Formats: sequence, C-alpha cells, structure tokens
Amino acid sequence: MVKRFENKNYWALILGGSSGLGLASAKKLASEGMNICIIHRNSRAEMKIINEEFSLIKNQSIQFLTLNKDVLNLQHQQEILSELKSILGSDGKIRCLLHSIAKGNLKPMIGNEHESLSTDDFSITLQAMATSLYDWTKLIFNENIFAEDARILAFTSEGSSKPINNYGAVSAAKAALEAISRNIALEFAPFGLRSNCIQAGVTETRSLKMIPGSEDLIKNSIQRNPNKRLTTPEDVANAVFLLCQNEAAWINGCVIPVDGGEHLG
Repeated sequence: MVKRFENKNYWALILGGSSGLGLASAKKLASEGMNICIIHRNSRAEMKIINEEFSLIKNQSIQFLTLNKDVLNLQHQQEILSELKSILGSDGKIRCLLHSIAKGNLKPMIGNEHESLSTDDFSITLQAMATSLYDWTKLIFNENIFAEDARILAFTSEGSSKPINNYGAVSAAKAALEAISRNIALEFAPFGLRSNCIQAGVTETRSLKMIPGSEDLIKNSIQRNPNKRLTTPEDVANAVFLLCQNEAAWINGCVIPVDGGEHLG
C-alpha cells in the first residue's frame, strides 16, 4: 500500500493528542507515513490506557515522540521545542500543526460566585483553546522548522456561533480560535503556511461527556444529521489527512464542516 507521507521526513505536531480527535488524527497520519509528536497533559492513572493507544501508533514504523507537558507553560514550551528540534535533526520538518486542546470551563452564566463563569474562567479557556494556536504557530515559525508547505489545523465546533447552555466560555474561545486561524491564513501565507479550522460534528468523546446535558446534544444531533448518526473521531481524522495532502494546498482560511451534513439541520 502506498503511504502518502512515507520517506518525506514530515512531522505532525499535535497539541492535545492523547484522546478523541487528536489521537484519531495521529493514528491516521501515522498510518500514512507521517512522523508524530504528541504533546499532552495527563495524570499517571490515565497513562496506562493512553500508552496502549500510543503503542498502536508506534507499530506504524514511523518516528514517534510523546511529551507529557503543559503546552501553555513558558518553560515547558522551551523544553518541548528543544526535544522536538533534537529529534527532527537537520532534515525533519513540521508539515502539520494540529490544535486539539480541550481545556475549557463548562459553567453556566447564572449562579453564585463559585458556580457561575468568572472573568478568570473566560481568560483561562481563551488562552488554552484559542490564543495557544497563535502561540505555537509563532514558536515553530521562529524556530524555522515548518515545512515549505505547512498546514495549521484546529478543531472548532458549532458552538462558535450557536449558543449552548454551559458552553459560554468555550463558545467564546471557539469563535476566537476561528478568527485567529483566519488571520494566520492571511499573514503567514507568504511563508507557505495554510491555516484552516475543522468544524467537527457532535462526536462522542471524553470532552463531550463533560458538557452538562450531553445526552440531549447526542440525541438532537442524531436527529438533525441526514445520516442519522454521530460524527466519529475517524471521520474527522480523515479530513485532517485530506487537508495535509499536496492537493489541498489552495484551501486556506476556511472553517470546514465535517459532520455528514449535521449543520444543515
């Protein structure tokens, strides 16, 4: 079987790839010959299951680096860059920067001081789920380790433009994420970067289950979807793979629904 990225020394740097959409994307890209670096933040108790998933990626005969570090921490960022540059060597380049960070506050706007969203909750969520895309794009750009035709991809959701209970901080972050992605598409295009957001349909992941009322979201999504099923992580991973190919070089500054038509409902 022909692997699209085999022997090209391309890397995907995935921010938040220990589960869900990020992990599925890592598996797909690895199966096509792309080397993988996953940055994640997980407890020791969670690592047994995660390492089992990571072993599936290692079996793809690619180079694989995982770092359990905080991508938002300035010191950790420098440590990550140092290890990444070491494994890339003189020839390795980052073809895909994939933003899959799900660190958002899911509180309602109404309630007492401790139960409702605060300004700090908004700030933390915006930094983790939006401005960190720009931070990491700039970090890699300044280190000159992007490939000549690199792809910046980020996962957004319908919540960026549609209100959902308890989703206010994440909704604001997703809207900001899309705006940042568009400006990256505009300002970094002369340097070979393409930036797009994937608006995934409702997908049964750990992040979804943390949203209060997620059972109703799942039920409504299946009813709205012309295919009468939820989006799967593999559906989204396939889109990531498509956008990383040479033929997708002219797709830039878009928010692309990957939901089987769920957004039509």
